Amino acid sequence: MFFFPYIGGGHQIPMIDAARVFASHGASSTILATPSSAPHFQKSITRDQKSGLPITIHILSADIPDSDMSAGPFVDTSALLEPLRQFLLQRRPHCIVVDMFYRWASDVVYELGIPRIVFTGNGCFSRCVHDNLRDVTIEGLTSDSEPFLVPNLPDRIEMTMSQLPPFLRNPSQIPEMVRSMKKLEEQSFGTLINSFYDLEGAYADQLKNKWGNKAWIVGPVSHCNRTKEDKTERGKPPTVDEQMCLNWLNSKKPSSVLYVSFGSLARLPPKQLKEIAYGLEASDQSFIWVVGNIHCTPSEKKENGSVNWLPEGFEQRMKETGKGLVLRGWAPQLLILEHPAIKGFMTHCGWNSTLEGVSAGVPMITWPLTAEQFSNEKLITDVLKIGVQVGSREWWMWNAEWKELVGREKVEVAVRKLMVESVEAEEMRRRVKDIAGKARRAVQEGGTSYADAEALIQELQALTFANQG
Repeated sequence: MFFFPYIGGGHQIPMIDAARVFASHGASSTILATPSSAPHFQKSITRDQKSGLPITIHILSADIPDSDMSAGPFVDTSALLEPLRQFLLQRRPHCIVVDMFYRWASDVVYELGIPRIVFTGNGCFSRCVHDNLRDVTIEGLTSDSEPFLVPNLPDRIEMTMSQLPPFLRNPSQIPEMVRSMKKLEEQSFGTLINSFYDLEGAYADQLKNKWGNKAWIVGPVSHCNRTKEDKTERGKPPTVDEQMCLNWLNSKKPSSVLYVSFGSLARLPPKQLKEIAYGLEASDQSFIWVVGNIHCTPSEKKENGSVNWLPEGFEQRMKETGKGLVLRGWAPQLLILEHPAIKGFMTHCGWNSTLEGVSAGVPMITWPLTAEQFSNEKLITDVLKIGVQVGSREWWMWNAEWKELVGREKVEVAVRKLMVESVEAEEMRRRVKDIAGKARRAVQEGGTSYADAEALIQELQALTFANQG
């Protein structure tokens, strides 16, 4: 099996994990990488090889300039087309798992007659929501903020137009990128999904029925990271002081700290970061906050030099009181979420973070921004009932100007609701701990995700024998 992960971290990290999962099932797994992306996961693959797993990295003879773990879906990756074609002509795999953002890959792999499996990075629930949105009647809606019912779902789910990407608000304006991703899926052998049946079973059934069982649900793939080294270096080596971070957490009482992170892609403006800081301080709860990319205007950069977005004296007060730790850059999220001191997770509801929060048994404060994150929020808060909404209402293109800030009062209320002892908060924790146990069992022998990985391998073997015959 070949795995062709996208360069952006939100898609690259889970596909690397998926390759490692299939290698653990005995499938010979080759990861196709660029010269600049391979170092991000080389160490974990080397450790797998030393432990006897059949996994390798092949570096394609082209690179994508200016790409890193925060690369978005519109980066031009077509320089990889010809190196991919040449490699597939030299070494023909039994199948190739391709990320949906490689829109051009559809024709290359189809032309060579290699079974192609699509990796979207999404779960089953959000796929079902988006598939059924085309049946929504919007004529009667008076505004983008008026709730409407998403039809044909097992649960009652309400959305607003403001929570949807532009092409779902107006299906007549579907961009070429979305059309080509749809074509990629339609011409594929099937779809690989990073989820597990007990998390969203009714929606898994809906997808499998729609695609004629050509969907294999094999997650949470992050469970393949069992050692401290794997968890620390997942994605890329941390730019924060990992030991200092763990020492700080070790000094806290069990279940007392809120972890705050908005993923590898989000760029929050300084004004929003300030509101988060004020809200966290007012909540009087301990927190560890990982700040990634910041969306600055040229004037903000000019005025502030290094962009000092924190309220005056904030970091010093947090240091003196021991209430908060602010980290900048890339942090070992799995290690942090699994630490006994962590009680809650403020998240952008990216699918990786959602699964990692669930797998660690940590309830969430949901703050969706873009992509399918507003759908993921509905799964967390309305279906699973393991989270509290902060009040984010506006879908946002990841590299665009923000239209609306979430104020400090909303931040404080959401943090207190999740972190301060109450019957509701305790019930959320009980539910998510139960789901975490099911996540662990899903990937073990006898579990649903383990069985789906085995089923895909057997189907590919049967297809190979049939073609040989």
